[in-house]
Amino acid sequence: MSNIYIAGVGMTKFGRHIERTLESLTGEAIEKALADAGCDKDEIGTAFFTGCTQGHLHGQGMVPGQVYLSKNGIEGIPIFNVENACASGSSGFYLANQMLKSGACDIALVVGAEKMNVADKAKMFSVFDGAWDVSNPEQNLKTLLKPAEGFEVPPGTTSERPYSVFMDVYAAFCRNHMKTFGTTQRQIAAVSAKNHQHSVHNELSQFRDPYTIDEVMAAPPITYPLTLPMCAPISDGAAAVVVCNEEGLKKLNAEKRAVRVLAAVIRSATSRPADQWDQHCEHLAAKEAYEIAGVGPQDMDVAEVHDATAMGEILHAENLGLVGFGEAGPAAENGDFTIGGRIPINPSGGLESKGHPLGATGLGQIHELVVQLRGEAGARQVVGAKHAVHENSGGLVGIEEGAVSINILAKA
Repeated sequence: MSNIYIAGVGMTKFGRHIERTLESLTGEAIEKALADAGCDKDEIGTAFFTGCTQGHLHGQGMVPGQVYLSKNGIEGIPIFNVENACASGSSGFYLANQMLKSGACDIALVVGAEKMNVADKAKMFSVFDGAWDVSNPEQNLKTLLKPAEGFEVPPGTTSERPYSVFMDVYAAFCRNHMKTFGTTQRQIAAVSAKNHQHSVHNELSQFRDPYTIDEVMAAPPITYPLTLPMCAPISDGAAAVVVCNEEGLKKLNAEKRAVRVLAAVIRSATSRPADQWDQHCEHLAAKEAYEIAGVGPQDMDVAEVHDATAMGEILHAENLGLVGFGEAGPAAENGDFTIGGRIPINPSGGLESKGHPLGATGLGQIHELVVQLRGEAGARQVVGAKHAVHENSGGLVGIEEGAVSINILAKA
């Protein structure tokens, strides 16, 4: 089968774009990606539109891709709409890879876009309520909180303001890890501080203010051990990727700046005991991806992972094999995940700083890794980066993420 390449990437600044439309956000990302690839719109053979909130927040419950792409001059070709919770963007990327490998087309476009900031705040936060089994939310929550039972929460560390129930879930992940491995709140705060410091150098990031570890710990609490800077914000934005096979790469004459896709793997949640860390669907997906790519975690120079909260980075670093289980907290505190450290993670600033417009998130992560592998990241450049690993996940089924995507990329 043909090798697969990323020929172009583009994204908007993530943030609160109250005055902008989904159409304009989508169009900006597309135009940037096409210009980056040197690709005309009529050269695209297939397109994938990835999003989660168009129906819930804007009433565009069907054919959003056809609507928003046609308004930006792309029509007539096969267009597919992909929803896989926060892993939607990476799922569209995976499907584009399969389409190209099949020979159905030579050049494909993947674009994700969300406009999540709306006037109705209750409606805005309720968009997350569909990311698990809606037939029995009480049992879902009981199952997810059970592994953290017995952990004593300090008084005064839960916000009096309303927040998403998923913050309780992420906090339970934290507490279980703390109970099992001795991970500390300070180590989790170290992840957050590092990501906020990385974001200072990313002009596309929603937040660009640096934080120290002490400032993160002293920030307003959400639910222990999470404080406000440890959590991803509500975001608007769009990102796009032009993917091609070898024939498409020749058509675009894009060989010099292309990034090769060594592996693209998708897995879904499994039923497993909470203490079987090495059977997590993400860990299994990572092992599969490394085997396909012919490289291992020791070969990775940079990573972008799904840190909807700072704890996410700790869990993902371990599932990806970048450190052993239980070792990510100390590694974060020691600076191993910082630019200049042993394995820089989230040089973009991560979701905590860069933002989290659900369907665009995975493509925004790919954008960062492509920029890194090209050596075009400026002050946040990971020097000499040749291999990168990408993790993007979404939804909850049982005790783990409903959908997990792992991509391994290499400098071509």
